[in-house]
Amino acid sequence: MPHAPQYPYEPERPPVAVQLNHTAVYARDQRLSAEFIAVILGLDVGAPFGPFLPVDLGNGVTLDYYEKRDEPIQTQHYAFLVPDEQFDLVIARLEAVGVTYYADPRQTEPGRINRLFGGRGAYFADPAGHNMEIMTRPYDRP
Repeated sequence: MPHAPQYPYEPERPPVAVQLNHTAVYARDQRLSAEFIAVILGLDVGAPFGPFLPVDLGNGVTLDYYEKRDEPIQTQHYAFLVPDEQFDLVIARLEAVGVTYYADPRQTEPGRINRLFGGRGAYFADPAGHNMEIMTRPYDRP
C-alpha cells in the first residue's frame, strides 16, 4: 500500500475526520441539469445560492450546479450510492425520460446493469455530458 509522503514542515498529527460538503458541477443550463439529476434520483432542487443551483443529496453533500455557457465543459464522473429498494425506481425514471443506461462506464452495454461487489449498478449521461453512476453497494477497496 502506498505511503503518503511526510513533508519536513508537516508535523505528525492525528487523523482528521474530513467530509465532502459540496462540489461544483458545470453545466450549459444549470436548471436543466439540476432538475434532471433531482428527478432521476428523487431529490429536490434547492433555492439558488449566489451563482449556484444546489441539489442536496441528503448526506450533507450538495451538488452546486454552475452555468458555463461560453466555455467547454470538462465532463466528470459522479457516483451515487442508492438504497437497493430504490434502484429499480431510478432505472424506471431513466427509462421514462428516454435516457439510456449502461452496465459499464464506457457506455458500451446499453440497457443493462452490472452486479459489482454484490450490488447493482448502472451508468448514464446527464444533459451536460457528465458520466453519472448509480450503485447499491460501494466498491470494495483494498
